[in-house]
Parts: sequence; C-alpha cells; structure tokens
Amino acid sequence: MKQGLTVEEFEKRLAAIPTVKPDAWDLQMLAEIKAENDTSPGVSLEEVHRLRMAREYSGKISLRVPKTLHMELKQAAKSEGISLNQFILYKLAK
Repeated sequence: MKQGLTVEEFEKRLAAIPTVKPDAWDLQMLAEIKAENDTSPGVSLEEVHRLRMAREYSGKISLRVPKTLHMELKQAAKSEGISLNQFILYKLAK
C-alpha cells in the first residue's frame, strides 16, 4: 500500500511545478485583441487577458489526495480556524 505525502512533501512538490507562460497562440490572440480595441484606450492587455481567462476557467478543481494528506490538511485548516478550501487556496497561492 502506498504511503501518503506529508504536508511538507506536498508543498515541496507543489513548489517544483513550473509556472505557465503564454505561448505563441496566446500572444497572437492578445495582439489581435489589442488591434481590435485600439479605439478603446481604457482596456489594457492585462484586463483583456484576465477576462479571457475568466471565461475559460470555472475556478473549480477536482483533486484526489491520499486520505492521510486530506486528514492533515483538514486538521491544519481547523487549527487556523478556516475552511479546508480556504486553507488549500492559501497554500497554493503562497
């Protein structure tokens, strides 16, 4: 039977995940949107990108973790006085 990860091991593996950078298609789309919206100087490329991302993602992730890690995360969240969802979001954003 596999042994679950500790919180420290989980955080170490999470930190090793590379950051996603925009690819050529993303950059081309942003350039085209900028060209189409040149008459609206109040819209930045960052805002267009943020709106595009909001359309593409629901904000929900379904994730299976070992029971021991689930228990450790739940206990850590409880000790902080926050929900498990808030605790995981905080850890992911760190």
